Amino acid sequence: MEQADALAVLEQKIMRAAEMVAQLRQERDDALDAAGEAETLRSRLNDVTRELETAKSERDALRADKDVVRKRLEKLLEQIDAIGAS
Repeated sequence: MEQADALAVLEQKIMRAAEMVAQLRQERDDALDAAGEAETLRSRLNDVTRELETAKSERDALRADKDVVRKRLEKLLEQIDAIGAS
């Protein structure tokens, strides 16, 4: 009877070990999936950051263009006023 109990205890330990291995494998797979998703998100964040920098550069260029156009219009209006005052 003792041998049967020892085998039952051993069988229980083996079953628990097998369950732990299965759980650890699942956790590893979940961690690998999460790491892959994090890398995808990191890559997308880098893309969006580059797009934002490009948009900022374009905005700055448009502001500079607007200032040039404004100054030209001011000069033209001054010339028109000068002609009208003559």
